[in-house]
This record gives sequence, C-alpha cells and structure tokens, in this order.
Amino acid sequence: MPVTIKDIARQAEVSHSTVSRALHDSPLIARDTVERIHRTAQELGYLPSAAARSLKTNRSQALGVILSSVEDPFFSEILQGIEEVAQKSGYSLFMAASQHDPQREQAIVQAMSEHRVDGVIICSASFKAEQRRQFVAYGVPIVVVNNQSAEEYRYSIYHDDVDGSRQITRHLLDLGHRRIAYLGNSASGRTTLDRLAGFQQEMETAGMVVPAGYIHEVPGGGPEDGLGGLEHFLSLRRRPSALVCYNDMMAIGVLKGLQQAGIRVPDEFSVTGFDNIIFSAFTRPPLTTFDQPKRFIGAEAAHLVLELLDSPPDREAVDKPKVRMLKGRLLVRETTTRPISLQREL
Repeated sequence: MPVTIKDIARQAEVSHSTVSRALHDSPLIARDTVERIHRTAQELGYLPSAAARSLKTNRSQALGVILSSVEDPFFSEILQGIEEVAQKSGYSLFMAASQHDPQREQAIVQAMSEHRVDGVIICSASFKAEQRRQFVAYGVPIVVVNNQSAEEYRYSIYHDDVDGSRQITRHLLDLGHRRIAYLGNSASGRTTLDRLAGFQQEMETAGMVVPAGYIHEVPGGGPEDGLGGLEHFLSLRRRPSALVCYNDMMAIGVLKGLQQAGIRVPDEFSVTGFDNIIFSAFTRPPLTTFDQPKRFIGAEAAHLVLELLDSPPDREAVDKPKVRMLKGRLLVRETTTRPISLQREL
C-alpha cells in the first residue's frame, strides 16, 4: 500500500493537516517541525499524489509529445532534448507515435486531452488540422518541430533544410561531380520539398542542368525505401556519379544496394545523407551527412512550450507568433570523393 499523509502524521505524532501544510513548506508551521515531517516522509518512502497536485494547481505537469515514428533514431535524439528540459522543470512526458495515420492521430489527441497534458510538442511531419483544432479548443499550447504545415501553427522550431541541402550539394560540386541526383521521401511533405529546393538552387547557381530522371521520390524514408530508390538510378542509361539522399536512413539502404551491385563507394559512386543519426558514423564506409542539432532542437521546443505555459494569458508577447530557425553543419566522412573520371586524370 502506498504511504499516505495519515501514515506520516501517525509516525510524526502530529495532525494530518499539519503534515499537509509542512509538505508544502507553509510558513504557518515551525521550521523544525517542517524539517522533521520531511525527514519522516522520506524515511517512509512517501510519494506525493500527482492527481492531487493537479487538482490544486490545475496543471498535470505532463507534456504531450507526438512523433511520426519511434523507429527513426532521428526522433529519439529530439526526444532526449525535450526530456532533459522537461525533467529539470518538473514535467513528465506523455509520448505517442502517429505513424502518419489520421485515425491514430485522433486517438492520440483524445488520450492526451483526457489526461489533461499542459502542452504539446508535435514532431510529426504531418498532423491533421482537425486534430490541431481540438487541442486549441482545450486551450493547450502547441509547438511544432519541422512540420510540413508549420505555417498553420503560431509556435514552431525549424531546421534550415534548404541551407543544409545546399551545403551538401556544394560539397559534391566542389569535388567535381556534375551528374548529381536527388532521392526524396514523398511522405515527408515540406521537409523533402525544402531539401529538394536546396539541391535545385545550388545546382542552378553552379549552372548545372539536372537531367530528367535525376530527381526521384519514394513513399517513405527508411532503408528499404533507399534500396528501392537506388534501383531507379541504376536503371538510367547514364547513371549519376553522386546521390543526395533525403535522410541517413535512406542513404543506409542505398549503400547496401550499391554493395550488392558491386559498385564501390565512394570511388565509383558518392552518397550523402541528412540528419547525422547515430548509425551514420558506423556505416561502411562512414556516411557523409548533414548534422542537424537534434537535441538542441528538442530542447528549444521544450523551452518554448514551457515559456508559453509560464506566460500570463493577457501578456501581449503570447499573441505574437514565435518561429525559431536553427542551422546545422556538414560532416564530410568517407562516402564522398572526386568522381572516377577526375581520379583518372591525377
């Protein structure tokens, strides 16, 4: 049986109302009595009731976090950043994965609303407007991370994917590649569009024409999607010498497909990823990628939702949209090198 206030009162030989006041550090109780009751509570293993605290403060001390998937290590690092900030502020997390399923989204919104989460961080690329409106109706502040419909939200954290993709493409151009292709994820909406835009902008700046067939999308962002997407490029009459992948997970699938086809990386084919997930440093060879500050993105999202919760309802600043754009860095590893035609000239 859990330890109650009455158990503490019996052990400390005081009334349960005195225990209640002492545990809340009431100035009406003598300091030595407060300290004695705290010691007794600790010795008995007392845990305060979250439900009772919620009734008193009108706060559940819980934040809802909605992910696209728990399988992608990209989201796990964002989650770590959220958790670090939330825990320091006395908040726990109510986490759920939408799997891009509208019915699942609806069930998640219902469950989080019933548990009265104080705020919600949406890390799902797509999230239906009707679900968002339900949170708004309950007065729950929402912060979104890299969301494809982020313009519909007042508070959001972005990574500058256009800039990241431009840096990756510039790296390949500087190596001497001219036949550069892009493999995208059609299910990721705004994110793949931004990364594609960065690729196209840098190619255009360099005066490069992207041949027909050199931009290809598949309906997912996992290794199996990268493996399937590679087949398209290998079937072209003139295959590319370098491939910009939407993310690291797809690049891992591409690397496996190239190995199966007997194509040497990077000597015969250069590959890049995006996100710098933990596995990218352990591929063979280690993957050139773009490092998003994932933990920092998660931490910034948590800071923003807590800032909204601490803001008085009538404060003017709360009514102003807040958008924070973060930048990452290029990580050059071993899956990119000069194209083989230039290597022969050396």
